[in-house]
Amino acid sequence: MKLSLPAKKMILVICVSALLIMLGGAIYYRSLEALNFALGAFLTSALNIFKVFLLERNVQKILYMTDPQASKNYFSIQYFIRYILTGVVLVAAALIPFINLWGAIIGAFTLQAATIAIRLMKVDKDEEEADSSD
Repeated sequence: MKLSLPAKKMILVICVSALLIMLGGAIYYRSLEALNFALGAFLTSALNIFKVFLLERNVQKILYMTDPQASKNYFSIQYFIRYILTGVVLVAAALIPFINLWGAIIGAFTLQAATIAIRLMKVDKDEEEADSSD
């Protein structure tokens, strides 16, 4: 499956932010507990990358659907499936003792951070194009 440019950028931002979160955890804990924190952040960041792939696939399917109501229902179901996956990973992090729940919670926000970063990159690019046309 070929990914769009925004999806590739989102995956890159998710990876970079996950590494920064893990580095922050290593600095904060300064012990082997940092590995548990990093594992939690890694699991939810990997899930967020998987959710980007799912979202890309869902958008491609919806583009070829002819019935608007069917596409709306399909997208809604896929939306809830993605959030159920996040819930399952967070519950697993809460129940498994060697996965730090705080690392998993912070890692879960990498998708939102990537979305904001991509949006800010687009705004900066739009401003540059407007300045060059003046």
